[in-house]
Amino acid sequence: MSTNEHWQSRPEGGGHFALWLIRSIAVYGGRGVGRACLYPITLYFYLRRRPERMASREYLERVFGRPVMPWHVFKHIHYFAATLMDRVFLLTHGEKPFQIETEGLELLEQRIAQGRGVLLFGSHQGSFEALRALGARRPEMPLRVVLDKQKTPAMTELLEALAPGVGANVIDAARDGTSIALAMAEACESGAVVAMLADRGRGHEVLRYAPFLGSPAPFPVSPWLLAHTLKVPVVLCFGLYLGGNRYRLIFEPMADKVDIPRHQRGPALDALIARYAQRLEHYVHVAPYNWFNFYDFWQQDLRAPAVHDATPVGESVSA
Repeated sequence: MSTNEHWQSRPEGGGHFALWLIRSIAVYGGRGVGRACLYPITLYFYLRRRPERMASREYLERVFGRPVMPWHVFKHIHYFAATLMDRVFLLTHGEKPFQIETEGLELLEQRIAQGRGVLLFGSHQGSFEALRALGARRPEMPLRVVLDKQKTPAMTELLEALAPGVGANVIDAARDGTSIALAMAEACESGAVVAMLADRGRGHEVLRYAPFLGSPAPFPVSPWLLAHTLKVPVVLCFGLYLGGNRYRLIFEPMADKVDIPRHQRGPALDALIARYAQRLEHYVHVAPYNWFNFYDFWQQDLRAPAVHDATPVGESVSA
């Protein structure tokens, strides 16, 4: 199977059985036992998932600028498995078993205090689940997460079984664009923080290319069009896994208001996406094993459609 296959066509890793196994080990064996079991689990996926293994190798070679060894790829997959298991602990035990550092939290709180709502743009890097733990620490900070439930049904089912309240705070990105945009607008009007991942475009989305790790890479335009429509502050969030039980949540202000002039839509989107890609690349170098896009992110043999003025706002939302 080709490594440039689109990410949406890849099956959910492990399915119900693998996630049930991780949950059982984590809940009944404790985090120490769970982490010990991650090594054979990682080896299984390393051997069984060749497209993901090849995509990891290509990505790591871009980051390090040199050929990598199999143990680099193994470590990359292990980091992903570790953050996946930690999602179970974060939902069942909160942040108690972890050390979660924060950076720039006061800047986020200043924007929340304005009462207009905040858009929090993250990426498939580290753990976005640590953000939920922060929300539990600060219940006055209402949090809604834009997430495609249909892409990972087994994981969604597991998380909602562990913490039934999680589902109520999810805006399902599998719905039509208008419904998503309305749900986000309603949340912002109530002063909520609406979090979404802005680095991965779905198959039908309009994309634009920006420099990323040495080559142009496709990024979705819908997050920025939604930000333009909602007229609320945009803050970037990076949830880095530092190994062991340590995480770091980093918040960086992106814009107090995103303005995309109709007659300069292309250049304005290019500037926004390029800035986002630059910050993403910075944190990829800070924590290279945290990047969890296990497919050909650059889509070398595929070309994305260009943005045009008729693109409806909220046409598609990535998660």
